[in-house]
Amino acid sequence: MTVTKSLPASSAEAADAARLDASVEPPAQSRPLSAALLRGARCLCPACGQGSLFSGYIKVAPYCPKCAEELYHQRADDAPPYAVIFVVGHIVVPLMVLVEELFRPELWVHLSLWLPLTLGLCLALLPPLKGMLVNLQWALRMHGFDPASEEREAPPDGVKLVVRAVRPIR
Repeated sequence: MTVTKSLPASSAEAADAARLDASVEPPAQSRPLSAALLRGARCLCPACGQGSLFSGYIKVAPYCPKCAEELYHQRADDAPPYAVIFVVGHIVVPLMVLVEELFRPELWVHLSLWLPLTLGLCLALLPPLKGMLVNLQWALRMHGFDPASEEREAPPDGVKLVVRAVRPIR
């Protein structure tokens, strides 16, 4: 079996072909979305799934403590609280209406039941939902998580630059 490669007819076409061949970059490492979201729900690093995503309750660590993946690029901002309000509202409001229609309890019963439940759900769901959002940004290479992005920025002040150790190929 003989493989033949057609040559460009003109020098302009040859120059274009050479430029295309030179501009082809190796494919970026795959970042599976479902794995990243599941790791985010468990508040784990999107890259390795072992290191903690947070250095505090909802403060994202600048780097993964296990694999040194840069996490300071994240821009979660106000999205996690909005997602929590959306989810908790869809849980609490139907239950509140159901209890009201079935039992007609006094106001103090509603207050003693729904306020702690709402507060507890909000506090419990905020870290996993923020983790999912940060890991979504990582998986989609948003906000500087792509090394070739124009949005990529230097580490914030006071954060030490972590250099990954690479094993030599033998």
